[in-house]
Amino acid sequence: MRRTDPEGHGPVRYGPPHPGDGLPVLPELSAVLAAAAARPEAEPVGGGPALLHAACGYWDRRGLTAGPDRAAAAPGAPALLLALTAAIGGDVLVPRPCAAWWAPFARLLGRPLFHVATPAECGGVPDPYALLETVRRVRAEGGDPRLLVLSVVDDPTATVAPPEVLHETVEAAQGEGLHLVSDETWRDTVHAPHDTVLLSPAEMLPGQVTVVTDLAGALLPPGWPAAVARFPAGTAGDSLHARVLDVLTALGARVAAPVAAAATYALAEPEPVTARVGAAVRLHARVAAAAHTAVVSAGALARPPQAGRHVYADLAPLRAALSAHGVGDAQELEDFLAARLGMPAPGGHRFGDDLGALRVRLSTGPLLGGSDAERTECLGSPTPLELPHVQRALILLKTVFDDLRDEAQRWESPR
Repeated sequence: MRRTDPEGHGPVRYGPPHPGDGLPVLPELSAVLAAAAARPEAEPVGGGPALLHAACGYWDRRGLTAGPDRAAAAPGAPALLLALTAAIGGDVLVPRPCAAWWAPFARLLGRPLFHVATPAECGGVPDPYALLETVRRVRAEGGDPRLLVLSVVDDPTATVAPPEVLHETVEAAQGEGLHLVSDETWRDTVHAPHDTVLLSPAEMLPGQVTVVTDLAGALLPPGWPAAVARFPAGTAGDSLHARVLDVLTALGARVAAPVAAAATYALAEPEPVTARVGAAVRLHARVAAAAHTAVVSAGALARPPQAGRHVYADLAPLRAALSAHGVGDAQELEDFLAARLGMPAPGGHRFGDDLGALRVRLSTGPLLGGSDAERTECLGSPTPLELPHVQRALILLKTVFDDLRDEAQRWESPR
């Protein structure tokens, strides 16, 4: 079975930026960080008591009860995934496409990595039958699949996995003895939380799932790296927790004390934090919906965004027009759109999709304006899409895609 080829994915150091919210830092968070800036002591590896208690409270409010002895913190989810990959061992399975930062750690550790197709309904979660077939083929060729990384609320596709799809995938993974790492970074960015059923794999398979949450998803700025992990109960979970702490210690992966203070405050979800998160989610939901309309109106394909701050588009129907501009693969598409839109537009190959597929992730943060004042205005406006700077950005997006549609129509053979 062909393993994912590391070539063609772009150098890791030039990988796509985190789709941040593009908003100024919440003043209350800045105040907490500033107050802790004079602390000389280092945060313990794995996080101090206050941070871990706050993380457990955060999970408890989401139906995932855990004690501090089953939690760990690190300076960002990448450090946690690296430690988990090292501790669990074996081959790694991920959906196709998947978050751009998942695959490099398997490659760094020399672990074979296999992408698994996703179902039609969503991204982030492997199709259960494709998962079973992949595991069977890997084992038939002498491989040792042990770890499946998935995300119910997905970057890059901005979809939420339906519970029935997730259940079938989790059941298949359980039958094959896989340990699951559930990346729940984006769970607090669901656009219609009252209309969306969101379940964690840890609720379905408590003994075989480690939950990882990067606080840059909704609670902290991307430049303040902090993430938390919740380990399963039992002897196996305790052993995994200990091995992960060993790896984090070897890496010197400690959360900076001022960032830990801000993370502790944010995880407790006081009113200023919940108000900002709610306002940011509503803002990005509106902008993402407008961007999605612009993309699909031009003939491209994209699932309606259900979460996050991005749209994942397939421009295959516009291939003829793109070919006229010398665009034949995802890297050339990335360069083409970034130049015309004036913002990052990472190609699907960054997320494990085939280089030849014309897919791209478009983030909503750059559409909110170029200054803190403009972005703050977006946050407080009841009609952010009507603000002049947002209108200009959306008009540019629509114009670029409409031009491609018009060119594609001219290239069509007469009927």
